[in-house]
Amino acid sequence: MVENLFGNERVKEGLIMENLDFYYFSGTGNTLLIVLEMAAVFREKGVNVRFFRIENEKPENIDLKNHIGLAFPVAGQGTYKFVWEFIRKMPQSSGTEIFMVDTLAHYSGGIVGPLRAFLEKKGYKPVGSGEIPMPSNFYPFMTDNNPEKTKQGKETARKYALELIENKAEWNRESFVADIIGAMSRSSLIWWFFALMGKRFRVDGTKCVRCGICVKLCPVQNITQPSRNDLPVLDGKCQQCMRCVSFCPKDAIRVPGSKCPTYRAVELKDILPPS
Repeated sequence: MVENLFGNERVKEGLIMENLDFYYFSGTGNTLLIVLEMAAVFREKGVNVRFFRIENEKPENIDLKNHIGLAFPVAGQGTYKFVWEFIRKMPQSSGTEIFMVDTLAHYSGGIVGPLRAFLEKKGYKPVGSGEIPMPSNFYPFMTDNNPEKTKQGKETARKYALELIENKAEWNRESFVADIIGAMSRSSLIWWFFALMGKRFRVDGTKCVRCGICVKLCPVQNITQPSRNDLPVLDGKCQQCMRCVSFCPKDAIRVPGSKCPTYRAVELKDILPPS
């Protein structure tokens, strides 16, 4: 006998809940891999899982009748500014059950507790949080294309999904230190610094084929291409998700002088938004 996912009903064959809506953002693919791994476990148990890209969705359209999953990378010890903006605009709930999972290189510190507190104030019922180490993709400082770490991350994701199914997952409130780190991770100073770092990226005109893929990939519309014959233009709104660097098919967007290899966990076709 296994408890129904997030609830108290028991069913003979283990979980069956009807609908799960997974809202996710993935920069270089780590989070997407984890979402797919977890979704496979849910679907094995008969759950209807739908995927929604945070950067393409309006939070007011969230269906509060379904269970909600939030998935995103750690950035600035919290998560990306536009992800937080999406969460802030989520509709008020009266008990919708929700879980989160993030991917990170080493440590977050400013997301698990603060996110739980925020969602509780909005009326959601937090039922589980998971933080899953994956290869670092913070170009140009450090990348780590480690297949073993990816394998372990996927295994952890499946285990976490089963903990949710068996009602064994936890979402700890953590300490006041996490609240301080969380507030710092959402401060305008942090994102001003990230945007400043983004200004170091350059488009190599000898490599760029003007395909416009980087424009489509950017979740914050930081890249424009005035015309089909022009080079892409990088503005001052970068949040360092690394999509443009990692998925440029010609490796044309780089920080000059950097010898750090780029990293991506999935193929370009997997990360491109629907046309």
